[in-house]
Amino acid sequence: MRKKRRRKRSFRRIWKGLAVLLMLSAVIAGIYFGMRHRPMAMGADGEPVESHVVHVMILGVDSRDDDVGRSDTLMVAALDTIQQKAALLSIPRDTRVEIEGHGYDKINHAYAFGGHTLTQKSVEKLLGVPMDHYILINTKSFPAIIDAIGGVDIDVEKRMHYEDPWDDNGGLVIDLYPGEQHMDGKKAIQYVRYRDGEGDIGRIGRQQKFMKAVLVKLISPEILPRLPELVRQVSKSVETDMSVTELLDFAQQMKAIHDNGLAAKMVPGRPAYLNDISYWIPDITDLRELMASELGLALTDEQKEKNQATEDSYNSALPSDMNLGDKSGGNAEDADSAEDDAKPLKPSEISVMVINDSGINGAGAEVAGILQRKGFVISNVETGKNASRQKTSITTSTANTNLFYGMPFPCVIMDGGGRRQAVVHIGLDYRHTGRK
Repeated sequence: MRKKRRRKRSFRRIWKGLAVLLMLSAVIAGIYFGMRHRPMAMGADGEPVESHVVHVMILGVDSRDDDVGRSDTLMVAALDTIQQKAALLSIPRDTRVEIEGHGYDKINHAYAFGGHTLTQKSVEKLLGVPMDHYILINTKSFPAIIDAIGGVDIDVEKRMHYEDPWDDNGGLVIDLYPGEQHMDGKKAIQYVRYRDGEGDIGRIGRQQKFMKAVLVKLISPEILPRLPELVRQVSKSVETDMSVTELLDFAQQMKAIHDNGLAAKMVPGRPAYLNDISYWIPDITDLRELMASELGLALTDEQKEKNQATEDSYNSALPSDMNLGDKSGGNAEDADSAEDDAKPLKPSEISVMVINDSGINGAGAEVAGILQRKGFVISNVETGKNASRQKTSITTSTANTNLFYGMPFPCVIMDGGGRRQAVVHIGLDYRHTGRK
């Protein structure tokens, strides 16, 4: 039972921060107006920072009665209140940072350790700038909000198919085809939740793409007059230290921010593994340079020296046995390539869950035995809720699909899941294999 619970929770995390993407446009508006004349702020290192640049930490958190949750979608919005420019920085949930009182760990663990306060301290230490505001998002209203704005138009970049038997309401099924299409709330959830061999990095790229599509919709002639109503509605689903008035006062400036360009970047760095646990190792000097350059600002020589010292200290604390991948820049696409280029895994490094959806007695154990003889690790064998699935499928990371070719039973091999995971759904076609 414990394994089921952990798996169900892990896939909930895939979409915890979706509503962030909807609130951000309103946030950009409110922060700009409300903080326009604020006094000079002090950075995390005690140095003054530009008074006209405002930073807002945005967290998507899945909080439940039995679990404080984790902030598995974490973004920082930086706004230049003079130039009316904005930049959105996505921080991968696996980013390894120093968490006060807990040593080095993944940044999404900070919320579990100490809520948004500890998360904010961790983010400030990583970026070297203070967070002026925070926003925590309740994601449950996501479909209704998308439907309220009439849906969004998205160009789906590839075939997206994924199934998770432990998701709520009988199982998650993501089934999208490539091409330009209009999405209602139900379809939009599938697009932003999808996660395959690209892992969290690929999902970040889709989140940023989706955010821009939402912003385009919000400044459209049919939606712009309704923004005050929509902001009030969405504000009920968030926890923040900002007032509704601040969010409303600048709603009509959103078009200017869009026209000036909303830059969407990701923390530059590299993937890494330590004892089979994945991390994202940030390049701190590149990160802080990126934060400034996206808003047209320049770092002083003294700031650059301090940033280099911070990076040197961070790197010296990396475990000697950590396996580091190649560096990538501040784009999710670059990070995808770095992760995809990682050394191919062996069957013994992949954990496989077998789900018998065929109703054929003993099929689950037989398939598990076949996979074990090929060297795969079987994490669990389950009886699915569906006893009439037609075709057998194997869902795994893009980099691992070749390891599953040549199975002694018919199956469809699909991209999806984590780098070290696979899920086998047994269908009725297994009946005709002449299995041994």
